[in-house]
Amino acid sequence: MNTIYIDQKEILKRYKYIDKQTHKGIQGHALLIGGSYGKIGSVCLSSKAALKTGCGLVTAFVPKCGYEIVQISIPEVMVLTDVQEKFISNITFDIIPQAIGIGPGIGQGLYTQKALHDFLKINTAPLVMDADALNILSLNKSWLSLLVPKTIITPHPKELDRLIGTWMSEEDKFEKTKLFSKKYNLIVVMKGAPTHIIDDETIYENTTGNAALATAGSGDVLTGMITSLLAQSYEPVNAAILGVYLHGLTADIALPETGYQSFIASNVIENIGKAYLSLQ
Repeated sequence: MNTIYIDQKEILKRYKYIDKQTHKGIQGHALLIGGSYGKIGSVCLSSKAALKTGCGLVTAFVPKCGYEIVQISIPEVMVLTDVQEKFISNITFDIIPQAIGIGPGIGQGLYTQKALHDFLKINTAPLVMDADALNILSLNKSWLSLLVPKTIITPHPKELDRLIGTWMSEEDKFEKTKLFSKKYNLIVVMKGAPTHIIDDETIYENTTGNAALATAGSGDVLTGMITSLLAQSYEPVNAAILGVYLHGLTADIALPETGYQSFIASNVIENIGKAYLSLQ
């Protein structure tokens, strides 16, 4: 397999230093769409991660029940709400985000499925899809053709299985994922130990991270991080590579203090700054 190992040397080829004259208006505006009753925390994690990864502006689009939760949890994040109280049914907004992340905590209800379909038909913004957005796609595979070119999807093994079908071996998994990436012009972040990024025929293998990342909300944070980098004008494959690398690095940085057992998704967010500083 044509595998490129993602270490600091590879990251520094892609990493863009911040312009000292920059301001929030040119640091990108990310929109995170997700949440449902009892699962608003997922969007809080994604949104905060997007901010901490360097995005100038972040807006969360959530059901009405999530409005106060997001506003109180993360005062730096702006909030838009659906017309429904407990789930997303109609994705409409009057902002112009530079990138959109969709899926964390969104659920798979029929109204939400229709909302996702209607959104995909008109969306032109760079896109990251995760969690139940991927599960909805696996139920409606004809919708894959609606995705903007180089959409980034971030499946864990079970979500990947639903999208590409069961594989017989590791080699078979990679071959099927490469074919899937090429057919739909997608970038696949194949979450695991280690995480791989598949872009057509090219496989990137991440070298950071450890077992501490196997915790609730870790994937939601990764979605926010990658969406943030997309909004900051990184090319999609580089947004995926840098997001995965920084995400793993936070766990390596935190491990001596937290150990494996007490590391939680919020610890990823808390250590993004230290991960960036290691690139200076």
